[in-house]
Order: sequence, then structure tokens, then C-alpha cells
Amino acid sequence: MRKLAEFIMRGRMQAIVVVALASAVPMMFWLSAAAVSLVLLRRGLTDALSVIVWALLPAIVWAFFDDPRPLLGLLGTLGMAQLLRVTGSWSKTLLASVLIAVFFAWVLGVAFAQPLADLALELNSIMPKMLAELYEQLSAEDRLLLQSLIVPVLTGLMAAVLQILCVLSVILARYWQAALYNPGGFAQEFQALRIPPVIVFPLVFGMLFASSLGIQAVMLTPLCSVPLLFAGLAVVHGLIAKYRSGNFWLIGLYIGMVLFTQLIYPFLVVLAIIDSIFDFRGLRSQKNDSDAANGER
Repeated sequence: MRKLAEFIMRGRMQAIVVVALASAVPMMFWLSAAAVSLVLLRRGLTDALSVIVWALLPAIVWAFFDDPRPLLGLLGTLGMAQLLRVTGSWSKTLLASVLIAVFFAWVLGVAFAQPLADLALELNSIMPKMLAELYEQLSAEDRLLLQSLIVPVLTGLMAAVLQILCVLSVILARYWQAALYNPGGFAQEFQALRIPPVIVFPLVFGMLFASSLGIQAVMLTPLCSVPLLFAGLAVVHGLIAKYRSGNFWLIGLYIGMVLFTQLIYPFLVVLAIIDSIFDFRGLRSQKNDSDAANGER
């Protein structure tokens, strides 16, 4: 991957070739987003504009053919990359990802309204079999409420997946930037990522009590969990680096995320919440917050 980053930064034409091709290939927009974000992080928005245009053109074509995800992914990633470049703050960038994902959810809800409605009908038809006796115990009102939640939940999950891809693209771009111009800088920056309580508490509220704001607000639950997921990963990376535990635990963590997502995901979210309060890594005393790192030291 470093060779690809070197090729991208070799010149404007090389960068344009990579971002245009990746944007044109189905489901490879994340690579295009990471490549153009690398240019943006290193050279700034003005110098990156000519590359951004070539990344957006294939994405606009995809949107014309009823798939807005590449365009949304590129725009969302670029927005987060620019914010990270200006503020140097991962916590603010992750918080911004929630606002961006809300926009994703609105666009995806409109663009895929019919497929989502069809999928909701199928789920409604098999739900009595899936829930068995539990479904029979629900009142008619509760059943209607459950059915009405399916489309918002599916929309939120779609938006959350796109949100995660955008964050991963920014992370890849930041990693490339450090690998080329500041070896080891990204590891220090990511390991020092910690979301302060003033941001964590609204995210927790969004996860737990979004449904009280209305049926459509249910989509906030997965969106608010994404920043905490990455903060939890940062806690694990930081603790392993602090105690020199080796890469064995990291390999086990990522394998576990693939095999046992339903267990590892909430564990990382809870870990991030607890770390925000108790600061396992002692970042307050060290005053080594990644928010001031800017990817290069």
C-alpha cells in the first residue's frame, strides 16, 4: 500500500489516474476517497481540487444510475479529511462523521425507498417465524410499532456502513501521510485518540434514547456508535503499545471482530465510554493528545 501512496504523491497526473479508476470501479470508491484525501491532507484543498474533480466525475455517473453511495462516500470522506487537516482533532472528526451520516441516511432513504420498503415487507412476513413465541406475546400496537421501525433501522444500518467506510478511508489516508512523511506518527496519533466526555455523553444519548425522539430517529443508534467503535479500537491499540503486549492481541481482536461482531462491537463501544471517564492510558497526565498531532510530528 505504501507503493500506491508513493505513486499517488508522485504527481498530479498519477493521483488523477488512481482516483478516477478507483471511483469508476464498483465498490472501490473507498480507495478513491482515501487517495484524494491523502492529497488533500498533504497539499491542502486548493491544490487538491483538480484531483477531487476527477474523483467526483465517475461518482456522479454512478449517482445518475441510481447509486449515490460512491458520491456520498467521496464527499463524506473529503469533508472529514478537511476537518482533520484544519483542526488536527480525531474526536471532532469522528463527531462530524455522525452529522455526515445523518445526511447519508436521508439521501439513502430517498434513493432506496422502494427496495427498503420491499425488504421491510419480506421481513414482516418472516418475523413471526423468527421471533416465534415472543412475537405472539406482543400486542397489536407493539407489532405495528415493530414493523414501522424496520425501514428506519435498515436505513440507519446502510448509512452506518457508509460512515465506517468513510472513516476507514480517512484513516488510510492519514496512515499513508505518516508513512511517507512521518514514519510512526500515525501509530502515536491513533493510540492517543480519546473522545472527551462532553462528546461521549451525547453519543450515548443518541444510541440509547433516539427512539424517544420519533420513529425516524431510530437510525441514530448505529450512527452514534461508530465514533465510539473507533475510539474503542484506539484504546486497545494504546494499551497494547503501553504495556508492549505484542501484535498477537491485535490480530486476535480483528479476527474476533470478523467472527464475533455482535460481541466485539458493543465491547469496544463500552470500552470507549469507560475510557472517556477513567482514562485508562493516562492521556490527561501525559498531555499527549493526538488531536494536536496533525499526522506529522
